[in-house]
Amino acid sequence: MDLNSASTVVLQVLTQATSQDTAVLKPAEEQLKQWETQPGFYSVLLNIFTNHTLDINVRWLAVLYFKHGIDRYWRRVAPHALSEEEKTTLRAGLITNFNEPINQIATQIAVLIAKVARLDCPRQWPELIPTLIESVKVQDDLRQHRALLTFYHVTKTLASKRLAADRKLFYDLASGIYNFACSLWNHHTDTFLQQVSSGNEAAILSSLERTLLSLKVLRKLTVNGFVEPHKNMEVMDFLHGIFERLKQFLECSRSIGTDNVCRDRLEKTIILFTKVLLDFLDQHPFSFTPLIQRSLEFSVSYVFTEVGEGVTFERFIVQCMNLIKMIVKNYAYKPSKNFEDSSPETLEAHKIKMAFFTYPTLTEICRRLVSHYFLLTEEELTMWEEDPEGFTVEETGGDSWKYSLRPCTEVLFIDIFHEYNQTLTPVLLEMMQTLQGPTNVEDMNALLIKDAVYNAVGLAAYELFDSVDFDQWFKNQLLPELQVIHNRYKPLRRRVIWLIGQWISVKFKSDLRPMLYEAICNLLQDQDLVVCFLSALKELVFKVSPYLETMFTLLFQLLQQVTECDTKMHVLHVLSCVIERVNMQIRPYVGCLVQYLPLLWKQSEEHNMLRCAILTTLIHLVQGLGADSKNLYPFLLPVIQLSTDVSQPPHVYLLEDGLELWLVTLENSPCITPELLRIFQNMSPLLELSSENLRTCFKIINGYIFLSSTEFLQTYAVGLCQSFCELLKEITTEGQVQVLKVVENALKVNPILGPQMFQPILPYVFKGIIEGERYPVVMSTYLGVMGRVLLQNTSFFSSLLNEMAHKFNQEMDQLLGNMIEMWVDRMDNITQPERRKLSALALLSLLPSDNSVIQDKFCGIINISVEGLHDVMTEDPETGTYKDCMLMSHLEEPKVTEDEEPPTEQDKRKKMLALKDPVHTVSLQQFIYEKLKAQQEMLGEQGFQSLMETVDTEIVTQLQEFLQGF
Repeated sequence: MDLNSASTVVLQVLTQATSQDTAVLKPAEEQLKQWETQPGFYSVLLNIFTNHTLDINVRWLAVLYFKHGIDRYWRRVAPHALSEEEKTTLRAGLITNFNEPINQIATQIAVLIAKVARLDCPRQWPELIPTLIESVKVQDDLRQHRALLTFYHVTKTLASKRLAADRKLFYDLASGIYNFACSLWNHHTDTFLQQVSSGNEAAILSSLERTLLSLKVLRKLTVNGFVEPHKNMEVMDFLHGIFERLKQFLECSRSIGTDNVCRDRLEKTIILFTKVLLDFLDQHPFSFTPLIQRSLEFSVSYVFTEVGEGVTFERFIVQCMNLIKMIVKNYAYKPSKNFEDSSPETLEAHKIKMAFFTYPTLTEICRRLVSHYFLLTEEELTMWEEDPEGFTVEETGGDSWKYSLRPCTEVLFIDIFHEYNQTLTPVLLEMMQTLQGPTNVEDMNALLIKDAVYNAVGLAAYELFDSVDFDQWFKNQLLPELQVIHNRYKPLRRRVIWLIGQWISVKFKSDLRPMLYEAICNLLQDQDLVVCFLSALKELVFKVSPYLETMFTLLFQLLQQVTECDTKMHVLHVLSCVIERVNMQIRPYVGCLVQYLPLLWKQSEEHNMLRCAILTTLIHLVQGLGADSKNLYPFLLPVIQLSTDVSQPPHVYLLEDGLELWLVTLENSPCITPELLRIFQNMSPLLELSSENLRTCFKIINGYIFLSSTEFLQTYAVGLCQSFCELLKEITTEGQVQVLKVVENALKVNPILGPQMFQPILPYVFKGIIEGERYPVVMSTYLGVMGRVLLQNTSFFSSLLNEMAHKFNQEMDQLLGNMIEMWVDRMDNITQPERRKLSALALLSLLPSDNSVIQDKFCGIINISVEGLHDVMTEDPETGTYKDCMLMSHLEEPKVTEDEEPPTEQDKRKKMLALKDPVHTVSLQQFIYEKLKAQQEMLGEQGFQSLMETVDTEIVTQLQEFLQGF
């Protein structure tokens, strides 16, 4: 593509591609797609997005297409790869000027430079880092900022590489530029601190932005750039200096307003300081040892004393608490029971911890956590009042302890109390002692303090086992408090119920259960308390069969008697929780409910939210009944049909729960029925919706494949494949993975019919592998799908390879070689042990071979095979021999404990499938041996020896070790 003549044409098409008119947009996109593989196209794009006189949208699009091209065509082995000459020109052009005026485009350019650096720096691009270092020194504000932005993205990208050779290169880079990076950061930080007093917001923001970027660079270098960072004086000086800098920045918050961009940037910078410490502690715990004392002093003073008043903010407090928690819990700092077995580094760190956490310090931390951080705020009280379930979910959800203040304080309390329980137990007992007896309902502060102390006692239940006579406390203190009906006492009643739920499985006499049972029955009348006492209800009622029947009957009668729709929904919710908790134990008692639900469904035709509650109950009912749920099909299947039919108006309300019911019905179905198969007609419109329910839809499709693959695929595979092909054009990365997992499961369950039915999708998968799909999780799934075809349907793979050779206009052998090379190169993308073993088996299945291309890739195949052996082989300590831990020789029925859910019918089907799966039936060790022996017989001893000499000697040694005894 000639630059001069092409620039105008490409510019015109890019302009059309920014149009809102699809008639203009679509042809332009098609034309750009055709140009992607044309030599010179990316040089034209570079000229366009670096021309600041052109339209911003056009330049933005040019950057995106350039970035897309790097992902697909920059690698040397990629089909239609860019020539080395053009890449040299592009690399030089990318770092000629750092003067992009538009922030968003500047960020994209920095990211794409980093992408090229990941592939080419430093070997093919040695001038990148020196150029960046020189550019960040210039006085021009814009150029300095853009160079610094690029410097950060390049450092971040290079730090993320994990291969040993790449790590070594990054260590060398970090050592070479660390001093400069520190100086740069100190310069920008000092400039910022000087600017703060000036009151010039623009100048403050500009210098703060540079401080933030230079600190981001230092974070990557510090955490990822050194094997033993504690031996580098510059690194340790920087880390020790963080605390003083943090103090300075926190003091600056007094001078900067609470609601502006500067404040936001300032807080981000403060948080970044703490992230440096947290990351360093996580990656280098022993190198962090000299920082333990200072970190604890700093964090405790700002979080638990008046030092932090007026300067701290919630996210900073959370980070400080996380730092304390990570030091307290760090496994590297915990000596063995026998101190002599501990390393000197561990003992030193432990000594520093013990010296810091004295009795006065621990006591103050404990008291402040309970009396200050545990107190419910006005906002929390309101939320708890309006949405008790939502509040409970928010309190306990996922990793919330890392980011939200309340969960973080509770986790810190638990960890510190566990670590130092002998010191802190008397402190908490004393706080309990001061709260004996009833509390004045007019004294809200006293109620909140009691709530906080009860929260602490609940969290520390296991640690207080021997110190609290909970039975007496329950009778004399907690039970009377449950009977206080004043409105202001509600938060405390909720806390008492939660507290009992915490202690019931720790220490609670069985003869007191009826007393609690009576109290809970009374509380059933207070609907907004139900969510809060469910945990106590489950522990009490559902482990003792007489209570289960009584409570279930009581709830069912209540369901029949109440007339308000909201009340029925609430009772159904509690019933659902009962069924969910006891699972199969519910079977003797559900007859009445099973008979009543069809009538309630009919009566609730105008009440979709009530129908949602019925669907939820049915979900848990099907799970409880297991295979017996087939008896419900006359009612169940029409309910699923209506709820998941997008042509029916109620689907707006019922779809999510209807899909979940459909899924559990499949999972618990003992066999396919014509009616159950017919419901799948609803699926095609659901896939077209591309809604948030797609994940469940894919699970349903998988359910049908596991239940009856042949009948299902013969009936629906053609239409399903068409839907998938459309989805793959526009779906997210996660969605692509879900689609491909369905294909993978079909191939696993039915290796003969599966590839035929999903034939239109397999070229898409093959192409993705050859072009080096950039998303690891997608590439992993591609390789899983192709591994199944290659291993279990060789003839189909050959025809697919032939088809793709015509499409790529390449020889079959050349294409096969490219595929193997990419497979070996991207093996690290595969994290699942099953898929890693599958890859090894699949590539080994190409042996024995006299094909020169396969022999050329022999080294890579053996490398993958040895990696697979490391993944799956375990050593028998008695015999010293190795065995494949993935082999399954017979179907074992694991014992299910009372707290575990029994296996579903689908779980059983998956286990039966595993007994036929090569991953679980073929010994990788044996397979490698047989393939190598066959290759040796084909080539002869001398030829085979020459082939083995292409393999790294260390790999050969490891292979011989694994194959001992053969």
